[in-house]
Amino acid sequence: MNPPGLDLDRLRAHLDAHRPGLVAGQLSADVVEGGRSNLTYVVGDGRSRWVVRRPPLGHVLPTAHDMTREFRVISGLRDTAVPVPEAILLCEDADVIGARFYVMSFVEGTPYRTADELAELGEGRTRAIADALVDTLVDLHAVDPAAVGLGDFGRPDGFLERQLRRWKKQLDASRSRDLDGIDELHDRLAAAVPVSGKPSIIHGDYRLDNVLVDGGDEISAVLDWEMSTLGDPLTDLALLVAYAERDKVSLQFVSNASSAPGYPTTDEVVRRYAERSGRDVSQLNWYVGFAFFKLAVILEGIHYRYTQGKTVGAGFEGVGAGVPLLISHGNEILKEEK
Repeated sequence: MNPPGLDLDRLRAHLDAHRPGLVAGQLSADVVEGGRSNLTYVVGDGRSRWVVRRPPLGHVLPTAHDMTREFRVISGLRDTAVPVPEAILLCEDADVIGARFYVMSFVEGTPYRTADELAELGEGRTRAIADALVDTLVDLHAVDPAAVGLGDFGRPDGFLERQLRRWKKQLDASRSRDLDGIDELHDRLAAAVPVSGKPSIIHGDYRLDNVLVDGGDEISAVLDWEMSTLGDPLTDLALLVAYAERDKVSLQFVSNASSAPGYPTTDEVVRRYAERSGRDVSQLNWYVGFAFFKLAVILEGIHYRYTQGKTVGAGFEGVGAGVPLLISHGNEILKEEK
């Protein structure tokens, strides 16, 4: 049976034509739950398994959900210290299954999402996994983009200013109520944009539940590269820090793994990253403030769609209540900036 958005017969024919011998039997597929954007399927023939990624169903902007971008970055990182699935095939012909898609290898591993899952492992293993998460981020930021064919993967010059403008534009497009402190937070950020250090490949949404962990508590694969680009690597670190404040700012849709016993504190995470990367993190508060601003804008957009009756499913009614907490936390962090 075909899952939504994936015609297995057409997929099989395309694979047979472009990767003859790859598939040995009839294909079956399961949708991977939990993604909020691109659709992910585990496809198998009874002998081997692969992963197929495609954009969401329905109309999407032509520049959004860029399959070529995801395929290109995992292809470039394949022979680096950053663990990624093998890039097997990219199809840019939307007529094959109704959208562009790519196929990558299936990687064994666990995406830890909850503190309870980590608590079952014990404090020592939890600490080892968190340390591996930080070390893999350092490895990513150490990759020379030009050396792996990604020198033109983004525009690092003026990256932070463009990001701030982008998210302010998103905020203005979804304003439906007064949000005390949001303009103050934006203005504080705009008045003190740091000078970025050496640019790097950045993931864009780096967190524990976007990686797979193997049985030895090492990272077996980094997944979900749809936000990746060239830019300021401290934006990745800051988002990791912001997600760790989940319970303080009501980020209920984010993994609470960082609250598990044994998980390092924010100061320990930042210190490990700084020591291993050699990067200056003295202005990290700005980046964390920006991370909270970005998350506030994202949640406000979801809240706006909910009030317009344009969300599907349950659980959206409480999203709007979390936005003021994000704004407040962002302003408080910027007040601490030296």
